[in-house]
Amino acid sequence: MYFHPKRLCMDEKDPKDAPAFKLDYSSSAERPFLEGPRNRLKESWFALKVAYQFIRGFRKLHFVGPCVTVFGSARFDPESPYYKQAEEVGRVLSEMGFTVMTGGGPGIMEAANKGAYEHGGYSIGCNIILPREQQPHPYLHKWIDIPYFFVRKFMLVKYSYAFIVLPGGVGTLDELFESLTLIQTRMIADFPVVIFGKQYHKELYEHIQLMAKKESISMDDMDLIFMTDSVAEMREHLEKCAVKKFGLVKKPLHSRWWLGEHNKGRHAS
Repeated sequence: MYFHPKRLCMDEKDPKDAPAFKLDYSSSAERPFLEGPRNRLKESWFALKVAYQFIRGFRKLHFVGPCVTVFGSARFDPESPYYKQAEEVGRVLSEMGFTVMTGGGPGIMEAANKGAYEHGGYSIGCNIILPREQQPHPYLHKWIDIPYFFVRKFMLVKYSYAFIVLPGGVGTLDELFESLTLIQTRMIADFPVVIFGKQYHKELYEHIQLMAKKESISMDDMDLIFMTDSVAEMREHLEKCAVKKFGLVKKPLHSRWWLGEHNKGRHAS
């Protein structure tokens, strides 16, 4: 797998998932916080729970390696051409040495993880508790259940050197534009963003072009997006704009016992 000097990549033995205190993992866990001011004790308690989720995520994902995050709909079944394309994307990413990270749900997420999992790659999921995405699928070496959307999105971005966007809905668009905004504002490096499905995303791309024409975004911002229907073109683009650009090299993984790390290889903990 690829290694970057500033982002150590190795597996670790996961800490016990059982939290030190009881948390609300229902789909409404985040909702009370977004409904307006509450008393200070409740706000402080929520802040502590959020901090715990960040620490838990850092512990679990710190050593998964340079990732590529794949975004897409949870609603496509295995017979869908988009599902099959996502499988191929996952396979190629794993061949390149990347860990494939997704939201851990069904549909496109499952397909990308499956493509990596079944071809010797490493497969990670950041699952959110929702009616349609409650259980992690079986093609994951490691996963984490996160009750808050904003923590989950943070984790999906933090460990990745590229973002692959396949057909999806509102959530996928949210993840796409979150990534583009962070790159545009230089909150993160200009990692490649690849959008699969020229026909599916035709109107979306035309609208982004319109924004550039009307000068609500810079014409240079159009360079942040790479549109394709070809997995081979994706691979070539990532080799140039991720592997070479950020100096990723393949390097053996080593644990640090004094930090409580256990190198078990690329397996689930």
